[in-house]
Amino acid sequence: MPLVLGVDSSTQKALVELRDADTGELIAHGRAPHPPTTPPRSEQDPEAWWDALHTALAAATPGTLDVAAVAVAGQQHGLVTLDDEWNVVRPAKLWNDTESAPDARWLIDQLGGEAAWADACGSVPVAAFTITKLSWLHRREPEHWKRVARVCLPHDWLTWKLAREFVTDRGDASGTGYFSAARGEYRLDLVAIVDDDVDWSTQLPRVLGPAEPAGTTRAFGTDTVVAPGTGDNMAAALALGLAPGGVAISLGTSGTVYSVSDTPTADPTGAVAGFADATGRFLPLACTLNATKVTDAVARWLDVDSHQLDALALQARPGAGGVVVVPYFDGERTPNRPDATGEVRGLRTSTTRVDLARAAIEGVVCGLLDGLDALVTAGVRADGDIVLVGGGARSKAYQRVVADLSGRAVVVPDAAEHVAAGACVQAAAVLHQRDPADVAREWDLGRGVAVEPDLAVDPAEVRTAYAAARG
Repeated sequence: MPLVLGVDSSTQKALVELRDADTGELIAHGRAPHPPTTPPRSEQDPEAWWDALHTALAAATPGTLDVAAVAVAGQQHGLVTLDDEWNVVRPAKLWNDTESAPDARWLIDQLGGEAAWADACGSVPVAAFTITKLSWLHRREPEHWKRVARVCLPHDWLTWKLAREFVTDRGDASGTGYFSAARGEYRLDLVAIVDDDVDWSTQLPRVLGPAEPAGTTRAFGTDTVVAPGTGDNMAAALALGLAPGGVAISLGTSGTVYSVSDTPTADPTGAVAGFADATGRFLPLACTLNATKVTDAVARWLDVDSHQLDALALQARPGAGGVVVVPYFDGERTPNRPDATGEVRGLRTSTTRVDLARAAIEGVVCGLLDGLDALVTAGVRADGDIVLVGGGARSKAYQRVVADLSGRAVVVPDAAEHVAAGACVQAAAVLHQRDPADVAREWDLGRGVAVEPDLAVDPAEVRTAYAAARG
């Protein structure tokens, strides 16, 4: 039985899954933590990702593995810089590092505004994007900048560690701010805004197709095919078999809402990023910096765990007794408010713990539904059921609030770790030289239980109160 290995290298952890390359059956899984980070400066040593990957793999299986193919799905946008001997120049700045917010504004102005950026690469720079972090490094650390010979993303670096090939894929590349998903190529003129004395054609990884192998590795004892890998949201969409019209909401440390599209998007407001997916199509996406970490924080305030917070929130009525949480605890990306802080409004002496628990979940969900509205405004077909994924998807309160405030059925897939599973799908597609979308449909990892909305709830009442509070 050939096995494929899928790696989810996220902000918080390395998680691996071993699956049957033919059927998609889950054989084993393991995880290991990554070093903690604290925005606005959020950085990690890439070597810690490599160590965590091996620890997670050892947790999955202590024996020798017969892995036929491997793919890495990584946290998007992070900046990894290498010198001319392939050494890491400095710790990687991660997607949730907001120190480059001034650089985002500077870059926008250099090209003539948001619409010009949306037209050039499908997205408007925000602090999360790789290009803004490059600008920050050029501006703030010239001694490091002089050593930089190559620039890549977290998943690219892990793929290089495996195959010793400097490659990426169009999905993750589309989150850099200097790759056009619509044209399928780097926009070297955009990255040259940072420093036009650099020959960027030699510094960026080669972009592979969805089923194009990166090379091979002997990291597992035998010759193992290495797939191109992709970004975490692209891998999750692949695992779900997401098709045009379908909507996914991911509830992790951050939150994302996205759909698959046959055509590229270019939103001049910057709310929707015009990404590519892992199948050759497109993945318009809106991202919030604050999701389950907000409810985790509120749980700490109330001295309860996540399960107890869930129970409290389910006891409250929709609208949380007039309490509204604006969840911009660590700044925000959508809307673009990197210096924002969170707020709690509507407190009264009658406010209860259940009201606060419910308001925290409603605030996170309202922010993500604003993102869904932005997708529709940008011309994306997003009228299907909502698939709920990520760690927060197991929360009964999140399931209920998403269904009630969206007015749509919410499907909670049986499979739990969709980023690693999507990496497995890609690895199997490369191994068998098949369309990744076809493998995803056959494996059917997006199946699950549907939660229907409570039609007695008025979503407009809750969302209007939230809109007034966030301003």
